[in-house]
Amino acid sequence: MTEKSKADLVIRRAVAQDIWPAAKVHELAFPRQTFSHDWLDCVFRSFPKSQLFVAERAGEIVGLIFWTEKSGFRKEAVVELEQIAVHPNKQSIGIGTQLIMQSLPLVAEKIAERGAKLGHVLINTRVDNYSQELYRKTLGARPAAVVSGLFTADEVFMVAHNIDLAKLQTKNMQKSK
Repeated sequence: MTEKSKADLVIRRAVAQDIWPAAKVHELAFPRQTFSHDWLDCVFRSFPKSQLFVAERAGEIVGLIFWTEKSGFRKEAVVELEQIAVHPNKQSIGIGTQLIMQSLPLVAEKIAERGAKLGHVLINTRVDNYSQELYRKTLGARPAAVVSGLFTADEVFMVAHNIDLAKLQTKNMQKSK
């Protein structure tokens, strides 16, 4: 992603009016899932347990990401990158990376408001999903387990331990140069 296109992309916390356009992106990215609007509406309404963000370019929602705290509000939060989606016509140009790198600090800020801190990040995806590389590069996530029989393909569960946002941002800025 060029510096100009990064500047044209806005990553922000979703508002209620974003649910329908974000659902359209979700439907395209996850064709096996149904009721995308209802799903994202539930996510949106579960704030601050779940935090939904959108990627917007020229007034159009082109991507979304949401993070969910696991097992209650703890002093050291375990957060799942539950879903990330980029419009199929906008994939492979860095929007997913920007969604992760710009939204995760906002998630951490919200967690810090209650005197807690971001600890670990969990992710699960199909074993054949190329996004595993994105999670490894951006978050330092590593495979922890593979589980069969949950969805249409085996799922790999990945963990990024002891998230240090400053180090992640520095590492990712160096990679983009």
